[in-house]
Amino acid sequence: MKSSAKKVELASVDDLFSTEESRADAQREKVLEIPLSELHPFKDHPFKVKDDEAMMETADSIRQYGVLVPAIARPDPNGGYELVAGHRRHRASELAGKDTMPVIVRDLDDDQATIIMVDSNLQRESLLPSERAFAYKMKLEAIKHQGARTDLTSVQVEQKLSARDRVAKDAGERSGIQVMRYIRLTELIPELLDMVDEKKIAFNPAYELSFLKKEEQTQLLDAMDSEQATPSLSQAQRLKKYSQEGHLTLDMMRVIMGEEKKSDLDKITFTSDTLRKYFPRSYTPARMQETIIKLLEAWQRKRQRDQER
Repeated sequence: MKSSAKKVELASVDDLFSTEESRADAQREKVLEIPLSELHPFKDHPFKVKDDEAMMETADSIRQYGVLVPAIARPDPNGGYELVAGHRRHRASELAGKDTMPVIVRDLDDDQATIIMVDSNLQRESLLPSERAFAYKMKLEAIKHQGARTDLTSVQVEQKLSARDRVAKDAGERSGIQVMRYIRLTELIPELLDMVDEKKIAFNPAYELSFLKKEEQTQLLDAMDSEQATPSLSQAQRLKKYSQEGHLTLDMMRVIMGEEKKSDLDKITFTSDTLRKYFPRSYTPARMQETIIKLLEAWQRKRQRDQER
């Protein structure tokens, strides 16, 4: 005779004696102290980690208080961990003489890791145009890649936004178009992009120059050096136009870069050292300017009186 009793699955000893709190704790992310030598930089990390004054201040803080905000990393198939967020803290910890730093380890795919890496760095107050350009490009590609997959639901939340508009929204940019303008800067050769970061070339001219062929950009460096000038917006637009028409040559670049800019013709500049020779040390720049205007007005009145005689 078959037994009518239903098959009963017995709980394990661990399940019997574990509490709901302990089970929830097992699901929580843990902060681990990981050796700095086991943390590797994110592949193609677009943000520069410099040993500048801000870095030295961070190192001093870590030396005194430790790392207050844990970094985020993911397991590296080749061993150790790949940093997703916390590259500056990692470098500052090295400078502070630390051997380890607190890290949250997560299992992230490439797209998830890229988005976290970009978003965590875009919160910084000062970002170079090149950093913003490559970061936007990486995040845009990750979002587009996610959109092509069917196992993710996060895209559905932002389905009314295009990928570039989502990048703009998350970064606080005014539009997706501005995001694409930044991404165009990644088409510049490194030497020109460095000049944009150093504020030797303004953003709008740099955007126009990004449409030049790579060999034309290299020739432009030669023309800029020989004429000791950088392109204005109107000059960059003309260079782009001639390039697209197939008429841009090195000689033409030199002619354009040798033009005297209108702003140079309309502007007279005095250094503070030049003006200081004529004013007491107690004078502020504002008072110096006010005095100069009064002197010029008095000179103009005298000139008018002389002409009337």
